Amino acid sequence: MNKYGNAAINATQMFNNKAAKTPLDAWNQTTFELFGANTPAQRKGCPKNAFLGLCEEGLVRGVPKGNYTYRSDSLNKAYAVEAVELLRVNPELINDRNELWKEVMGGVKKQHNSQMDVVLALWENGLIVLE
Repeated sequence: MNKYGNAAINATQMFNNKAAKTPLDAWNQTTFELFGANTPAQRKGCPKNAFLGLCEEGLVRGVPKGNYTYRSDSLNKAYAVEAVELLRVNPELINDRNELWKEVMGGVKKQHNSQMDVVLALWENGLIVLE
């Protein structure tokens, strides 16, 4: 698991333990600790918006549905939500991040940017709502 996967897990735990008021606050705090203040890795939007998009849809255990993303961030949210839907239908995709991404993209050639790391880490740690 990479650092963005760890960030998603840590942010979820931080929010659920009431150590942060919002999922965004939890993400910012945990990425500050993992990457350092205001570094490019800490500011990276794709994994952050994948995490916040899952939170927004009520797919992260313990995080209520809400408005956590900006309209401009909807693609990364859509990728993450689609990945969860695909995993619900075919949990074997957990073993192949690249195949999961390929299915999310529906044939469009595009490099993933840690969105799948967030989804897979949350899934593997039982932090995705399955129903």
